[in-house]
Amino acid sequence: MKERSENQEVVNRYRQLLRVSKWSRKKGDGAQIRKAFELALSAHEGMRRKSGEPYIFHPLAVARIAAEEIGLGTTSIICALLHDVVEDTDTTLDEISEMFGQKVADIIDGLTKIAGVFETNSPQAENYRKMLLTLANDVRVILIKLCDRLHNMRTLEHMSDKGQLKIASETSFLYAPLAHRLGLYAIKTELEDLSLKFVEPVIYQEIKQKLNATKEQRNRYIRSFIKPIKIELDNLGVPFEIKGRSKSIYSILSKMRKKNLPFEDVYDLFAIRITLDSKPDEEKMDCWNVYSIVTSIFKPNPDRMRDWISIPKSNGYESLHATVMGPKGQWVEVQIRTRRMDEVAEKGYAAHWKYKESSEGNSNLDEWVSRIREVLDNQDTNAVDFIDEFKMNLFAEEVFVFTPNGDLRKLPKGATALDFAFEIHTEIGAKCLGAKINGKLVPLSYELRNGDQVEILISGKQKPSKDWLDFVVTSKAKTKIKQSLKDEKRAVASLGKEALERKFRNASLDYNQENINKLVAHFKVPDELELTYLIGKDKIDREKLKLKVILKDDSISGRSGTRSSSGTGFDPNRKKSADEIILGDDTVELEYSFAPCCNPIPGDKVVGFITVGGEIKVHRTNCKNAVNLMSKYGYRIIKAQWSNEVPVLEQFEAAVSITGVDSLGLVGKVTDIVSKELKVNMKSISFESLDGTFVGRLILEVSDTDHLDQLMKELKSIDQHIDVTRVPLKEPEKL
Repeated sequence: MKERSENQEVVNRYRQLLRVSKWSRKKGDGAQIRKAFELALSAHEGMRRKSGEPYIFHPLAVARIAAEEIGLGTTSIICALLHDVVEDTDTTLDEISEMFGQKVADIIDGLTKIAGVFETNSPQAENYRKMLLTLANDVRVILIKLCDRLHNMRTLEHMSDKGQLKIASETSFLYAPLAHRLGLYAIKTELEDLSLKFVEPVIYQEIKQKLNATKEQRNRYIRSFIKPIKIELDNLGVPFEIKGRSKSIYSILSKMRKKNLPFEDVYDLFAIRITLDSKPDEEKMDCWNVYSIVTSIFKPNPDRMRDWISIPKSNGYESLHATVMGPKGQWVEVQIRTRRMDEVAEKGYAAHWKYKESSEGNSNLDEWVSRIREVLDNQDTNAVDFIDEFKMNLFAEEVFVFTPNGDLRKLPKGATALDFAFEIHTEIGAKCLGAKINGKLVPLSYELRNGDQVEILISGKQKPSKDWLDFVVTSKAKTKIKQSLKDEKRAVASLGKEALERKFRNASLDYNQENINKLVAHFKVPDELELTYLIGKDKIDREKLKLKVILKDDSISGRSGTRSSSGTGFDPNRKKSADEIILGDDTVELEYSFAPCCNPIPGDKVVGFITVGGEIKVHRTNCKNAVNLMSKYGYRIIKAQWSNEVPVLEQFEAAVSITGVDSLGLVGKVTDIVSKELKVNMKSISFESLDGTFVGRLILEVSDTDHLDQLMKELKSIDQHIDVTRVPLKEPEKL
């Protein structure tokens, strides 16, 4: 009975896929999709997911997301159905090519390579770089991978806690920004919310419940706001749809943290969207007419007007955004766009392929992909640095500037004249001497503004300087500067290496890796390149380089950072320092320490991370450092949880920030609650008053999160204007 029921469900899901892909299919496509489905069904026969359901449900779901939520066509649907067959079954790429053609085989090969790199023990950053290389070959590889990741996130509850943290951190770190850059707003938003659900489940559920509790109140406000606009739009003569939508939980939490606000004080929990059914040649005029109607009814905030119709974003996004003062003194964001613009905003570049007359999005995508290829092809780039810069540029706002000939160029906000020079051409950037902005001479560090006309001045004698790295922001500029500096460094290091080899020959010693490692450790430099560079620059005196004395010093052996054969760098038989945390499967006792950046206390959700030196640091899962570490070095995560045997009287340090309206005797009230009523020991207390408000910071000793929550609740009760939040004991460390 169960098998018959599952078979019927497979058929139902396949029929649903055919229905949602009907619009994109041409004659003969249905037969190809069926052939791909039958191959996937046969190849995955008997396989099940961690949830216990038949494995074929997964490729069917991925194909449906590709067709329905992104709008991809037959080739992508076939690839989505087959995306795991080469990796997980005996089916070969040659067989795929013979049945479906070389293009399908190439895309599946890219998807298989992505899956393969994530199974190795190399750092995640290097895996990301390899993954992005496939984007430069065919963007559909990444689009299908995003569909795969979205379905995995939707079913993540069936994974282990460690697996959930790793995948959720990876998703928020790279996949959500990548979806944003490709214009997939709906997918980006869902990926962010799902990541938050698993990394910070308590906060996620709190905001979700508060949104549900205020839903009817928001709906009443939206109806009152829309009513006068609707009357005016009916007279415009253009078919329209107007509705309100809640902002995502992730974006609400981001605003709460950025502005240090409680949920109740975040007013823009929703946005109003007006979508027009305009003719292609009347889109802009219709949008501006609607903007005029809205701003004649409600007063606009001129500083928060955004025009992405005249100059669309690089990811193809087109829309007019106005923030207006609505009823009851509440700011409301109004988005104005056409049906085509809305589909592009939700489905990204895939929608541009549907609307053939709109080619700008594709040219922007091609330009961006070519930049990615150029940067990725440079194998000298440090993978971690590259991914950090790449991720930053995925979300960066843009500035629009012009060349002397009037050509428009888009760069990330904060870009400088030197970034512009590298954007024009690598050689122009390397030889850049200065710049003229709107005819006036400015330094290379000048930050570009919208509308600037930029002329670059070059000199054949100029060459990149290390100082340049302090004021460029684009990945392309940073990569090329570092490459140039490294080339120069290698030339000097080559001379230093020759001198060092001569010293070895004269001392009758072998120039081998073991001896080099000892020298690296002795001089406390990171690697052989730095050692030979310093010798080449005479920073290490060649005459005083007594090799026999240095290499006979046994105390330096092992200092070079070599790691144990297990790859973890720690001894599993070492005793842990306390009984608060259980690491791994608890079959062995491991030594650990609490990360000072977030200082976990009992009740916090925690994770262990193995450092390069072999130590285990225990972080809170929502610590910024932990999220970055889990996404870059997932293979060094170790499961961690609080023991039930934590001594009741044991105390842990926690820091809270307290803000509000200043009043007489406030500090006394705070100390009375902390010390007298709740008997909590204060390690430190500081208060600062400014223009009738105050900011305080307390470091306290508490037993667990419940104890801390009780204390924060009591402090909030002092006054209705007081806000209390938990903060890190110190600023997060740089990774």
